Amino acid sequence: MGSLSIWHWLIVLIVILLLFGSTKVSSLMGDFAKGIKSFKKNMADDESSSNSSTTQQNKTLSASDQKDDSVSFNEPSKTTVSSDSEKK
Repeated sequence: MGSLSIWHWLIVLIVILLLFGSTKVSSLMGDFAKGIKSFKKNMADDESSSNSSTTQQNKTLSASDQKDDSVSFNEPSKTTVSSDSEKK
């Protein structure tokens, strides 16, 4: 008594078809299929973009690891400070 038989499901299906019409149900199922395809496509794009971004990060790190000898941060600063009293 707790489970529904095949006849119950057929009656429910007929009622749904009568309420919504066959064109509405078929367009709804078509939209559902398009949504699934779009989801799968976006998941594949995310995987490929994450692989390419990892490769891009590796390239950026290797370029920043190169040493630039034109800038030296270890040299003492050569600034002089003069006050107004020294000018007079």
